[in-house]
Amino acid sequence: MTLDRNLVVAMGDRRYRVERAWGEESGESPLRLISSIAVDSAGLVYAYQRAEPPVVVFGPDGRVHATWGEDRIADPHGLAIALDGRVLLVDRDAHQVLVFSSDGEPIGAIGDRHSPQFQAPFNHPTGVAVAPDGEIYVSDGYGNSVVHRFAPDGTHRATWGRPGSGPGEFTTPHAVAVDNRDRVLVADRENNRVQLFDREGTYLGEWGDLYHPMDIFVDDRGMTFVTDQIPRLSLFAPDGALVGRCRGVWNIAHGIAGNVAGDLYLAEMQPSRITRLVRVE
Repeated sequence: MTLDRNLVVAMGDRRYRVERAWGEESGESPLRLISSIAVDSAGLVYAYQRAEPPVVVFGPDGRVHATWGEDRIADPHGLAIALDGRVLLVDRDAHQVLVFSSDGEPIGAIGDRHSPQFQAPFNHPTGVAVAPDGEIYVSDGYGNSVVHRFAPDGTHRATWGRPGSGPGEFTTPHAVAVDNRDRVLVADRENNRVQLFDREGTYLGEWGDLYHPMDIFVDDRGMTFVTDQIPRLSLFAPDGALVGRCRGVWNIAHGIAGNVAGDLYLAEMQPSRITRLVRVE
């Protein structure tokens, strides 16, 4: 079978060239079970995987720039990069969010390691996001059904949510993001929606017509990309209007991130690879 490597997908008026198995130009792929992905201000791409080494950093050319985190992570899940360069890693089954420098030096942690807490931080957390002012938001989604808010230094400020399907309730909050309108967006996976809150946790609304949403990426224009288990990628305007959809991956994208050029990176677990969508229009 010959595979077509000139695929193009579209979302609204945006068109993308599909580059599957990005980041393997330097030889055998170092990637196994990629759970999450992020891009820093220098364009470095951080892949967070359920294997050793847990963090693989690629340069913009797709070559491995660095690896780190060996023997420090029990169960990789979510990833975020703060504006100051700190890397926050969700260690799901260790019930922690670990904080590292950009070169992999440990800085701190939120939560007590291997000490699950009902409703309090954490009980198998899933995702993490950092607001421009440094506040940290964590979706606590496998053992709990809540979102936690922390000060930049990790001090707990608030928790909201409970199990259910009503407004402000969750069934597996799987990912979290903060947009440029100061809204907290939560992928409420088994409820097939993204819920929106203000920074204090007040319910603002929801976006539906999703099937088990997995991750959220908000670009610098406030446009929101959501991956789900169809598998597909949906693009929403800030007011929640659906702009477009595509099928950019063969399998479910467990993570999504983007760079300043408008390219998107999708983390696929099975098979393990990064698919890049290169903005062409």
